[in-house]
Amino acid sequence: MSNKDLLDNIKKLRELTGVGFKDCKSALDECNSDIERSIEYLRKKGIAKASKKMSRTASEGLALVKEVDGNISVIEINSETDFVAKNQDFINFCKELSEINFKVKAEIDKLNETKMNNGNIVKDNLVNLIAKIGEKITIRRADFYDSSKGTNFCYVHSALEKGIGKIIAIVKLEGIIKEKNHSIGSKVAMHIAASNPLSINKEDIDNQVVEKELEIIKAEIVNSGKPAEMANKISKGKISKFLNDNSLLNQIWIMDPKKKVSDILKENSLNIPLKILKFTRYKVGEGI
Repeated sequence: MSNKDLLDNIKKLRELTGVGFKDCKSALDECNSDIERSIEYLRKKGIAKASKKMSRTASEGLALVKEVDGNISVIEINSETDFVAKNQDFINFCKELSEINFKVKAEIDKLNETKMNNGNIVKDNLVNLIAKIGEKITIRRADFYDSSKGTNFCYVHSALEKGIGKIIAIVKLEGIIKEKNHSIGSKVAMHIAASNPLSINKEDIDNQVVEKELEIIKAEIVNSGKPAEMANKISKGKISKFLNDNSLLNQIWIMDPKKKVSDILKENSLNIPLKILKFTRYKVGEGI
């Protein structure tokens, strides 16, 4: 490595961590000039400033979807502020990542090692972008839907431009017959974006989520002044409503409050009953 490359790496590491020149050089020497490993090295050494940017919360950013021949990929890239999410350098980086994400079928390890248009690999360009913009930026999650065993649909809520937004939903349906009931797929994706189901069926909702909700419900009932023996009885009805409200098939259809999603699927079924095989919903920053 040339002196110039070494100095450039030291500069990047200093900007990312706030650590002095000497410690950054030592870390890079120890970690074969790998920036990410050098950050870890400095943190393990107990140099507090090493987490300066990397420990901050990145809960803004963008979600991007790409669709080709029925295959769909989605990726979420986070920044600390919405201001950066509107930065053109950040947007261009995200767009190129979306293209790569489609090619590597949402395998983030492969994505990180893929060369970008400027000849550098993704993880190095990410470090450069963080250094340039001055905020923590993370590639949070990605998913890929292939075109086999069903038909895929996606919906971008309030798209900033084609395929880019803050909420994206994808759904795979069985039983779609093109030009006959094809339009229902996009409507189901739209419903998912709006209603945020936890699972397809209520039986599939995580038990830990259900137990936590039940605990909260019982505490609310007791705190409202009702006797503890009533809490069990009342909580059964409330948890049943929670399960229905959060399972896709039992949710009230957003376009007709008199029907459930399961009713809509039956109404639009043809030769093969319409069935939801899987879905994904990304809301930027949710859960961070």
